[in-house]
Amino acid sequence: MADTQELIARINALALRSNRSKSTLSRLLFGNGKRIDEIEAGGSITLTTYQRAAEALAELEQTAAAGAHAPHSSRYPEGRAAFPHKHLLGIAGLAPHEILFLLDEAEQWVELNRQSHKRDNRLAGLTIINAFFENSTRTLLSFEIAGKRLGADVVNMHAAQSSVKKGETLIDTALTLNAMRSDAIVIRHGSSGAVRLIADKVDCPVLNAGDGQHEHPTQGLLDALTIRRALRERGVTEPFSGLKVVICGDVLHSRVARSNVHCLTTLGADVRVCAPPALMPAGIEQLKVTAFHDFDAALEGAEVVMMLRLQNERMQGSFVPSPAEYRHLYGLTPERLSRAAPDALVMHPGPMNRGVEIDSIVADLPERSLITTQVEMGVAMRMACLDVLTRQPRGVEGWQ
Repeated sequence: MADTQELIARINALALRSNRSKSTLSRLLFGNGKRIDEIEAGGSITLTTYQRAAEALAELEQTAAAGAHAPHSSRYPEGRAAFPHKHLLGIAGLAPHEILFLLDEAEQWVELNRQSHKRDNRLAGLTIINAFFENSTRTLLSFEIAGKRLGADVVNMHAAQSSVKKGETLIDTALTLNAMRSDAIVIRHGSSGAVRLIADKVDCPVLNAGDGQHEHPTQGLLDALTIRRALRERGVTEPFSGLKVVICGDVLHSRVARSNVHCLTTLGADVRVCAPPALMPAGIEQLKVTAFHDFDAALEGAEVVMMLRLQNERMQGSFVPSPAEYRHLYGLTPERLSRAAPDALVMHPGPMNRGVEIDSIVADLPERSLITTQVEMGVAMRMACLDVLTRQPRGVEGWQ
């Protein structure tokens, strides 16, 4: 048997330092939310269990220590003042500390999702409706997994099976959803501003899963989380300050680009956007970015390269001559990537068009491609958003 007094002392210290409950740490370390209480009450554990828990605890302590150096990490207001918004409709308008608060909240869910027992029941008894008026695979699946891992009852509503196809107005749909007494609604819609319209008509928190060409806030947040974790692993304590990020592709139609621009510039990054003239929004410099039409020039010294796909479904007419010519001018090839910083990170929100905006050899680069990590961070980030936005209606202390 192992002496557990020192281990328990470290766990209690981490709980205070990281603002995590002991039950959460117990699940992360032992796969059982009550195990720490049992040990404190005199229960014993085997040497093997002790060693595994000690190794996992060391990793959590390291993550918490890195987080202590993040900008604004010690300046969060108490309780609901840390994130006072009822809805998450966009990144624009959020303060740096509010963004960082959500990133820090997601860290615990990254750890939980890597355990064999991926369950926390803090949203047990709550109903979350995923109302997707646009087709989606990865975003819908990510929100569904996030809600279920938090213990909520998750219902997916697809527009193809909804009354919208029968002529029901968006406002009537919103009123119908509200009458069902859902506790949170996640909405994706093809029209910019549609999510805000629904949010104004319902009583529960609303999360924007992408509206037209406006924003996709959880994608911007998960991308920031992905970047922060990757750079911290390299020993960078303030990852966003002056970070050179290039966003290249169909910027005109990309709500992902807009959310990333708002998120990264708010956190202090130097963001460059690159696109053919026909796919560059007019006046985008007003968003505190530098616009390029020459991809090679944009890549000079870049530390993060984020590629966007051509959104052909949103294009009316021909915006590019051909996929082959687009790749020639704007595709991320190994040769073109060499213009960026030697260890530049590669990202893509998906789905990818391999051989068009990005070559497979680049998309699959070990140590540098974060594309699958983005998918992983998406679940954790959406868990954090669902948790935070439902704290006030759940009556969590300090959030009323």
